Amino acid sequence: MLDAIAAHSSSSLPWILSHLHDLVAQESPTEDPASVNAAAAMVAIWAKAECSGRPRLHRQRDFGDILEFNFGKPADSRRPILLLGHLDTVWPLGTLARMPWRADEGRLFGPGVLDMKAGVVMALAALRTLRALKLSRPVTLLLNSDEEVGSPVSRPITERLAQTCSAVFVLEPAQGLAYKTSRKGVGHFELHVAGVGAHSGVDFERGHSAIRELAHQIETASSFTDPARGLTVNAGVISGGTRSNIVAADARAEFDVRIARAADASRIERQFRQLKPRDPACRLTLTGGINRPPMERKPGTIALFKQARALARHVGFELAEAGTGGGSDGNFTAALGVPTLDGMGAVGEGAHAAHESILMEHLVPRTALLAAMLASHP
Repeated sequence: MLDAIAAHSSSSLPWILSHLHDLVAQESPTEDPASVNAAAAMVAIWAKAECSGRPRLHRQRDFGDILEFNFGKPADSRRPILLLGHLDTVWPLGTLARMPWRADEGRLFGPGVLDMKAGVVMALAALRTLRALKLSRPVTLLLNSDEEVGSPVSRPITERLAQTCSAVFVLEPAQGLAYKTSRKGVGHFELHVAGVGAHSGVDFERGHSAIRELAHQIETASSFTDPARGLTVNAGVISGGTRSNIVAADARAEFDVRIARAADASRIERQFRQLKPRDPACRLTLTGGINRPPMERKPGTIALFKQARALARHVGFELAEAGTGGGSDGNFTAALGVPTLDGMGAVGEGAHAAHESILMEHLVPRTALLAAMLASHP
């Protein structure tokens, strides 16, 4: 079986490259639902024609529609595997003009090629291989439209489907050459300070600076960082004031929070809520919270990785595992206790950057591994 999968995957390389080109050429920024829907329509045609997928569209108002496909024989009693990905990208419309699709020294470049259109095409190629080799099994493919902004509408759908599945394979890019067995949870907090404005020359004593108060609060919040626990707090955006000769009446900061342990979610939220103004004339308003739980390295995920590592050796390469500080939709499924393996998409570099690219040499073996994981999972 594994030799047949490897051979069919190798013969699928032209198909992969052609379809990846077309998908990258269809720009799909999160904030443009029509463009995301156009990408979904393209994938839907391929999934039906090439893989015998049964479609279901979850229509959305503020984001692109969410695309679900089911594969395998309806009478098969095995629980499906969830292939999890997204079609939205961080790149605005028009990016393709300055970041065109191109091949150069074994790499393919283009907006969204790594994060994560290659993973989507690899999933279809793997399903196409299973169909050709008559290795049918229940598989659900879910492609979300809002992952790059925290999955506000797709999360309930992802969680509901995951609870019906035996495992989740996430099509995000690899970590180097490794599959991901852990991810940090992600939080976003915004702190607004209301002070008392005044002329800095005439009425300085009457003013209560929101900027000065915010500086104290940033220092306090930054002290919540605990590297030994994998907990970090970063004040990444600050703003405030209007002119240098005015004591600032308003200031705000946005904090990115990362946690490695689920138990730290309530802890860090409590610490932020307990912030108190140093200047009693200033008022604090806090919004936000933890929006992605961590994907912790648990026995179910470890078992999936060991299976993948053994199959990779047969395919012809050594597979490593890694953790990352970034979040994905796999965080949601792992937090439900569903065995989740991440980073099963392309190998490359520059996600969200102008040099975003994938390494072509890894497309075939990693697509073969994905197909083998689908075919061999109980």
